[in-house]
Amino acid sequence: MREIAYEEIVKNVRDIIVYSACNLPKDALDALKDAYENEKSPVSKEVLKQLLENSDIASKEARPLCQDTGLAVFFVKVGADVKVVGGLLKDAINEGTARGYEEGYLRASTCEPFSRANLKDKIGYNLPAIIHFDIVEGDKIDIEYAAKGGGSENVSRARVFPPAAGKDGVVSFVKECISDAGPNPCPPITVGVGIGGTFEKAAISSKHALFRNIGSVNEDPEMAELEERILTEINKLGIGAMGMGGTKTALAVHIEANPCHIASLPVSVNVQCHSSRHTHITI
Repeated sequence: MREIAYEEIVKNVRDIIVYSACNLPKDALDALKDAYENEKSPVSKEVLKQLLENSDIASKEARPLCQDTGLAVFFVKVGADVKVVGGLLKDAINEGTARGYEEGYLRASTCEPFSRANLKDKIGYNLPAIIHFDIVEGDKIDIEYAAKGGGSENVSRARVFPPAAGKDGVVSFVKECISDAGPNPCPPITVGVGIGGTFEKAAISSKHALFRNIGSVNEDPEMAELEERILTEINKLGIGAMGMGGTKTALAVHIEANPCHIASLPVSVNVQCHSSRHTHITI
């Protein structure tokens, strides 16, 4: 049984939050550069140029890419042969989140749902983190992190279709979600689509799909083909960068598919803005 110190996890979580707030990962940066090179609209091309300049300034000056530094979302795979010493893994991730947001001078965005009272002085700075755990083989802890802003989260949807809806129904639903969203999620966006499972499994899968490297090819050829089909349909909408009209509304569509009940076809759409702040570490 391998032992990992509680404080080691806190420090690692704190560090990835601070770094990710100011530095786009290579896949997101490359996708924006590719969109800039291939955008047909002069106006959207200028917007993409400004987004790239913003990324460069944020990285050089260690300043947040966006004022909305999001809620902290984690997908954590815990090896069956690892033990956290000195506290609970969940508490370590939350403490690392609070330290990262406070010490990185990032905005505390968690609040009560109706009073809208900020929770930073009640339960901790930008807490609680949203954490999804899975137990796997091995003696390591694998942590995927993303900052999820409100603009992109607000346009997300889930629906349970009858099986007869098929692929055409999925394509139509995703396209409708993005069309209705317009400029609100700050395009060019990444679109996560969860298919199958149950209502909540589809929603979680659509979230996790956003953690995949932008531009990576789905391992399932059928889903890879469907991703390309949906991406083409979304970019035909002409929303463009920041809603200014153009050919690059979405950078990628990522699908996670799961087995589902014979009577159901759950589908969820989760959207990430152009500032796709995500990272992955293994302890």
